[in-house]
Amino acid sequence: MSGLRYEVFVTPAIPQSSGTLNLPDGEAMVWSPMATTLIYGERDAVLVDPPFTIDTAREVVAWVEGTGRDVTEIYITHGHGDHWLGAPVVLERFPDATVRATAGTRAHMAGLVTPESRRPFWEALFPGQIAPAPVDVRIVGAEGLGLEGNALVPIEVGHSDGDDTTVLWVPGLRLAVAGDVVYNGVHPALSESAGGGREAWRQALGRVEALGAEAVVAGHKDPARADDPAEIGRTRRYLDDADRLLRDSLTPTEFFEGMLSLHPERLNPGILWFGALSLLAGQSAR
Repeated sequence: MSGLRYEVFVTPAIPQSSGTLNLPDGEAMVWSPMATTLIYGERDAVLVDPPFTIDTAREVVAWVEGTGRDVTEIYITHGHGDHWLGAPVVLERFPDATVRATAGTRAHMAGLVTPESRRPFWEALFPGQIAPAPVDVRIVGAEGLGLEGNALVPIEVGHSDGDDTTVLWVPGLRLAVAGDVVYNGVHPALSESAGGGREAWRQALGRVEALGAEAVVAGHKDPARADDPAEIGRTRRYLDDADRLLRDSLTPTEFFEGMLSLHPERLNPGILWFGALSLLAGQSAR
């Protein structure tokens, strides 16, 4: 069976609170554009990775309403808060939907279940914009999700830009919803890539590549770009460039400027700057 279709909603970059980290030239930081995927049949739909602020989640709800489908399940690809903190807003509109994730993802989400746990990072960067409600997450088993007789299969790929990441594979569409394993026209987040993380990330990319997808939705993407499987290789080359420059860079600024010169087309240099500071901690920024 199939009869499925998919659409992608890209939430634009979100400004971070003033007084937090800025770019070297003083420009304010923003959060990278985020992709939310709706996989749907004749009546029902599965929503993947709702965005994290109240207003952006409401925009996604309005978009879903425009399709006329009922969201029965919300799937979270990994534990980073930007891919699920808006789920309570979606559940206000679709209260019968179930939030699903793998055991590894749910374990990472557990660190952000209370409003208090969200204050040090998320509320600091986006004050008053984070939904306070907890999220009840049910573990998805090996059978995966079902949508009008079609299987949607979580594939555990290990470390990418964080631990225990997954890809949602939709065989009937040859579609891989890749979360943060693949980046499309946006600078990847490198802050958790030290200590073998980039090599593990390459292995994760290989697992996605082996699926033979005809469409790959990146968790952070330039809305002008197609969901091209070639983005797997482009993400891999970005990691290769990062490895090479890290061997020669003495400061975060050298690494940052080197990566910008190699990848000037990618959106949000701020996440690259944060990665440079994280990977070259203790080195002078200048």
